Amino acid sequence: MWQLLEPVHAVLYYAPEASEEAAALGFAIDERWPSYFPYRAAPLGEVDAQTVSDLFYSFNPAMVERYMASAWRTATPEQVLAARRTAMDGVLRRILGDRIGSPELEQAARMARRVAEAADVTGRPMAAANAALPWPDEPHLVLWQAATILREHRGDGHIAALRAHDIGPIESLVSHAAVGAAPVDVFASRQWTAEQWAAARDRLAARGLVDAGESAGDAREAAGRSADGGHAGEVRATEEGIRVRAAVEKRTDELAAGPWDLLTSSEMKELADLLMPIVLDIVGTGLLPMQSTLGIGMNYDYERI
Repeated sequence: MWQLLEPVHAVLYYAPEASEEAAALGFAIDERWPSYFPYRAAPLGEVDAQTVSDLFYSFNPAMVERYMASAWRTATPEQVLAARRTAMDGVLRRILGDRIGSPELEQAARMARRVAEAADVTGRPMAAANAALPWPDEPHLVLWQAATILREHRGDGHIAALRAHDIGPIESLVSHAAVGAAPVDVFASRQWTAEQWAAARDRLAARGLVDAGESAGDAREAAGRSADGGHAGEVRATEEGIRVRAAVEKRTDELAAGPWDLLTSSEMKELADLLMPIVLDIVGTGLLPMQSTLGIGMNYDYERI
């Protein structure tokens, strides 16, 4: 279900309508990060960069500080929330076309909202902040808000699972790359340096979770070889590393499962059937990356899902 709902939420960060709304507020749009952080953080209110780093987890704190330093001087959280709602209204109307207002979309929105409202957001700040927002009236926006609450609910639980296994922010990326979730280069978007990446790999290697590779001491030279100063080199998990990462993912699933108990297996299938055409419309735009730090592919196999 996460694979079916994540694209509904994530299109916010790639759609031209979202860039246009961000530009109207005064954010730079030459890259997606100046609007990504305030768009996602706005439900929390006027939080500082440290809070965003803690709750988003896998980004280099220096990167977060760079983009968040002036965010709330550019626009208030309330203005950003209004902009993202306007953006998503335009995005989904454009992509879904005749599906807007259809009985199938309305039913998908009703079911997804039921699940989202069943989520226990205690101790889950990102989910709680989004769950506290008023529900829109339009079914396509209800679906987007439900997808947002549920993905942040899962994300909060994932961070808890990582912390329980003593896997820090950059270690979470190194270990994720090490089990083959995505090529190492994909994780450069979080803007950790080659030296930081190598140091994290050394720490995981010392725990027996990844094979020892290039040391942190050699990373400065690696950074010089990298065109963007990002991390370089592959990383491979050991059997213990695979076991620990599997335990993290299993615990993430367990922590995310609660609200889904609301649906019977037949209702779950019904919702999946209703969501599939919507997701295929979104994926078919080509807006979403084929690979991401989330480890979710955009090559949808309906029977597998």
